[in-house]
Amino acid sequence: MAKREPFHVQIKVRHYELDSLGHLNHAVYHSYGEVARLEAMEKASGGRDGLRAENLAPVLLESHIVFRRELRQGDVVEVTCEMKFGEGKTFHIANNIYKLDGTPSAEITCTAGLMDLERRRLVEDPRGRFERAGIDLKVLTTAD
Repeated sequence: MAKREPFHVQIKVRHYELDSLGHLNHAVYHSYGEVARLEAMEKASGGRDGLRAENLAPVLLESHIVFRRELRQGDVVEVTCEMKFGEGKTFHIANNIYKLDGTPSAEITCTAGLMDLERRRLVEDPRGRFERAGIDLKVLTTAD
């Protein structure tokens, strides 16, 4: 059985995203990761708002980035998004940013959780809660 590829989206580097050195501003890398996370969640939900119906929303708790190669105006990149679930209330999200020739540009790792919007607390078993809300985890993770 072939392994699934992580969700990915293409983004073009715009001139207004550059810093004074002429390469992509460090904060914009994080924005690209957020674009991939939001697009992945939109696809995985199939246009339904199952998490809101459950009074839940994903929240980002921590984000870390490693810069590998600079990006410049006009570069087009692939940004991947993959969630990894374990035990407890949190899960991890990996975003990798690649130039179209496959050169790694940045690696972003995030810790996230699902928040109960009424109680303002993280819920147990985020993977199970995603599934009960109708989220297609095959979009969000390559694990079976």
